[in-house]
Parts: sequence; C-alpha cells; structure tokens
Amino acid sequence: MSRPASLEHHPDLIEMRERYERAGSSKPAQVIEGLTILAGLYLAISPWVVGFNGLSRLSVSNLVTGVALAALAIGFASAYGRTYGLSWIVPIIGVWTIIAPWLTGSAMRGSIWNNVITGIVILLLGLAAMAVGARKIPGMSGGRDRPGGRDVPGGRDMPGGREMPGRPDMPGRPDIPGRP
Repeated sequence: MSRPASLEHHPDLIEMRERYERAGSSKPAQVIEGLTILAGLYLAISPWVVGFNGLSRLSVSNLVTGVALAALAIGFASAYGRTYGLSWIVPIIGVWTIIAPWLTGSAMRGSIWNNVITGIVILLLGLAAMAVGARKIPGMSGGRDRPGGRDVPGGRDMPGGREMPGRPDMPGRPDIPGRP
C-alpha cells in the first residue's frame, strides 16, 4: 500500500504558495483581515461594552470566540499562504455568534442585538475571506491566460518548447519521485 505524496513534493507547490501570497497581500485581503481582527476584538470585549457581562455563559462565549477569531485573522494577515485553508472557520464563528444568546440561555435584548449584528459582520467577512482564496489572480494561472497557453515562447514551460518526458498530463513539469 502506497502513501500519498506529501504536499512538499507537489509539482505546483511554488506556484500555489505564490498565488496565495499574492492573494493575501492584495488590498481587499488586507481590508478583510483588518476588519476581522477588529470584529474579533470587539466580540471579545462586547459583553463589557454593551453591558451584558453579568450573563456569564454568553460573556465567556463571546470572549473566547472573539479572541480565537482575532488570532485566526492575525494568522491570515501574517501567513495567508499557510492559513487560507482555515478561512471556512470564520463564517462558522459568525453563525455561532448569531445563535449563541439562545443556546447559552442568555437571550436579552442587548445581547441579542449585539451578537446578531456582530455575527452577521463576521459571517460576511468570513465569506469574503473564503472568496479571496478562491478567486483567480491575474498572472497566476500557470500561463494559461496568455496566448499560446504557456509562459515560455515556444508553447511549453520548458525552454525551447520541449515537453518533459514521462508526463504527458503535465507538459513542462518534472516527474515526481516515487510515482509511476
């Protein structure tokens, strides 16, 4: 039984890292990351700002969830290429924030409005963060957006337009050790 090759041996690893590095350093990504950090910090302190800190279960939930969200957003801001796969967690935190007042038994007018509005903002920021990682970035499609379909004149990734032997499915890419 053979084990799947690790990501470190993936032929497109450098291209993938560059793509996510560009996505993470784009202006929309930076705005989303900054707003997500602020939303997480606000969620963490919201029981004391709005005045429902006496509702201990919801206060603890908001504090822990807010700190976790802020930490996740800091991870996105500092190493998006390594953390983009976790962006699906942000919308879940948003949904949890919306329903937490009822699930924790702390449904009061102030806590409901605070959590619903904050949760919607977090949900939208999470969906936007997921969209940043999924969108196509100009110049990062492996040359398929250029005439001829490749990066190098001659029609292939290899200098002089040669295809790499043994890999008809991936012209111009080297063979992966340990694969037929």
